[in-house]
Amino acid sequence: MADDRFALALHGGAGSQPGRDYSAEIAHMAGLAEEGRDRLRNGESALKVAVATTEALEASGLYVAGRGASPNARGRYELDASLMDGARRMVGAVAALEGFESPICAALAVLEHTPHVLLAGAGAAAYAEERGLRKITDPEAWFTHAGQGEANHPPGALAHGTVGCVVRDREGRLAAATSTGGVFGKMDGRVGDSPIPGAGVWADDKVAVSCTGQGEYFVKVAAAAQLAFRMGLAGQPLAEAAQAVLDEIARMGGDGGLIAVDAEGRIALPFVSAGMKRACATADGEVFSAAF
Repeated sequence: MADDRFALALHGGAGSQPGRDYSAEIAHMAGLAEEGRDRLRNGESALKVAVATTEALEASGLYVAGRGASPNARGRYELDASLMDGARRMVGAVAALEGFESPICAALAVLEHTPHVLLAGAGAAAYAEERGLRKITDPEAWFTHAGQGEANHPPGALAHGTVGCVVRDREGRLAAATSTGGVFGKMDGRVGDSPIPGAGVWADDKVAVSCTGQGEYFVKVAAAAQLAFRMGLAGQPLAEAAQAVLDEIARMGGDGGLIAVDAEGRIALPFVSAGMKRACATADGEVFSAAF
């Protein structure tokens, strides 16, 4: 049964650099949060809003995902994305996708039109072309390299960037989406947490989660699913479970953050990095957007 409760959170990646001006990103995220709020108010589904919001983050060129991605060590643009519909426990993901504008739309195609969860590399590209998704004809003209120098890590460290969205709609359905260009200068073929259900994304009937940060650490602790299992099996509240996951990552030497929304519409936006570009909106009309 529909009710008046809905909530949305989105992120433009952890690793905000102190001293850098993020006014454009903060305003853009606030605008997307408002758009998502209005879509949800009008009865759109959590899955549809999560995809539309993440696609807009990709297309903006402001974040290290989609158009804002940076090339890997061989100068190639390999993009990852994942999407999870909690109500149906359906998942779609692509990894090391080249040549297409919106990885999250490719992930949606996998979710809706295949029996599989994850397609990678040339297979993912072939399927995206089969579905008629928008192609990139001139990579050097298309990509903005939005995150160059953003994550303040020493050479050789896992400097990173990701976008994502989590949603609770008026029917109580939850959905989560994550998209990334990966860590800067990554090895050819490297895949982090973003396209891996349970690591970089999760949604079920209790919580929806999207992660951002040094993906190897999020994979090692199964960050997104661990948060959900802490809530569902251990009975931890959302904020406590989210912080516990990030504390474990910090103890291992990693950094990053996550966004999450639970079945009651509660939102968590914690991070253990210098900052995290993030925004949220709730049914009461309140919108929040920040980088630190």
